[in-house]
Amino acid sequence: MFLARTSKPLLRTSAATTARLFNSSRILQEQYDVAVVGGGPGGYVAAIKAAQLGMKVTCIESRGTLGGTCLNVGCIPSKALLNSSHMYEHAKKDFKNHGITMDNLQMDVSGMLKQKDAAVKGLTGGIEGLFKKWKVNYVKGFGKLSGPNSVSVDLNAGGSETIEAKNIILAVGSEVTPLPTAVVDNDGGKIVDSTGALQISKVPESLVVIGGGVIGLEMGSVWARLGSKVTVVEFLDSITPTLDKEIAKNFQKILKKQGFDFKLKTKVTNTVVRADGKVDVSLEPAAGGDTTVFEADVVLVSTGRRPFTSNIGLEELGIGTDRIGRIEVNDHFQTAVPSVYAIGDAIDGPMLAHKAEEEGIACVENLAGFSGHVNYDVIPGVVYTHPEVANVGLTEEQLKEQGVAYNKGVFPFMANSRARTVGDSEGTVKILADKETDKILGIHIIGPNAGEMVAEGVLAMEYGASSEDVARTCHAHPTMSEAFKEACMDAYDKPIHF
Repeated sequence: MFLARTSKPLLRTSAATTARLFNSSRILQEQYDVAVVGGGPGGYVAAIKAAQLGMKVTCIESRGTLGGTCLNVGCIPSKALLNSSHMYEHAKKDFKNHGITMDNLQMDVSGMLKQKDAAVKGLTGGIEGLFKKWKVNYVKGFGKLSGPNSVSVDLNAGGSETIEAKNIILAVGSEVTPLPTAVVDNDGGKIVDSTGALQISKVPESLVVIGGGVIGLEMGSVWARLGSKVTVVEFLDSITPTLDKEIAKNFQKILKKQGFDFKLKTKVTNTVVRADGKVDVSLEPAAGGDTTVFEADVVLVSTGRRPFTSNIGLEELGIGTDRIGRIEVNDHFQTAVPSVYAIGDAIDGPMLAHKAEEEGIACVENLAGFSGHVNYDVIPGVVYTHPEVANVGLTEEQLKEQGVAYNKGVFPFMANSRARTVGDSEGTVKILADKETDKILGIHIIGPNAGEMVAEGVLAMEYGASSEDVARTCHAHPTMSEAFKEACMDAYDKPIHF
């Protein structure tokens, strides 16, 4: 993201400016500069940034805790379970290779869930602390547009309140997309969505995951490590359809070795919870054909998310949405109503917390008279399985479709000394660079700490680096990152260790 000052800031913190902006009337004194509807990663970051730039800010959130889906029932709790289950599997399968022996190793699921809840509580509470630090007003309730400069709030504690603001930022997030043939009942614990999967209190003997995307594979990994037989049902002919095809194929092979079973080009036509607690899952080929019934202890519905944009006052103000409910905005995140903006999962683009955060900062910078910008070509994506999968930029398929000639550099972690030494050497680094200019166009990694390693690639691409630029940059030895360096060497010349 670039920050370039293009005009005088709209707001200053001097006494003269404060008097000029807030002393003209009693109503204006009570009016906020920015009201943020939604306290998720995009919303709370936007609120804090606005306060840091001298604005009077309020943030409206109905959940009762800040952090949105990500911190409460998404990114953070799922990573806690992924880490705990990985530690258990590592101890069970790998400790003996390091001379560590133990008897009667067990996983206490209740203890795992307790650790997850503690992590969530600490982080969400930390955001409230940041709000206090920067004097962001926090309103607990459901906010809905009631005018170009007003938000009506149904307060969680009862009653209602109308908030006036010069600018309104909608950071309303997304919700699970329902699947009519598998109706979720998280309280029942048999057919659950990603939220319900975080509360499973007993390791299911069998788990069916409907949808071969990121969330389903991550949560499937948690329970597979703890002993569940996991079957993934995917309508398409491959898992993780947005990944580079070569990477996705290798990823599926790795998951198969971990015990996953895959039913591709298959659709779910019905689910029935039986009296004995088992779930009958009716399956058909995606193209049509005979029905088979598959039995499971728990079914996880993981077929994607949709913008949470219903019943928030858009239609009444003439603010448009596209066919799947995303709010239509211009390059400055502005809707059809000039004083109303939208960011995050509610608008076009990948539904990622870090993308929403970048948009929140850029949107607020624009309001303050700066030139906020998000480079959508370098938004990384990560699958937090083990090994992790990370990517940024274009895939081989996209480059071919666009007719771009490219070089490909590949380096396996099996040839990386650090990975071999610690016994964690599954995966590869793949670099795609322009054939003529050597500019890096795409980065795709399967391997340990891929989610951390891809940041080097994001930075390189942000500044237009070539594969040779990275290859000629000294990397510490022994580190996993040397695999990244050698993949870049392979893209423009030859690697040393493979």
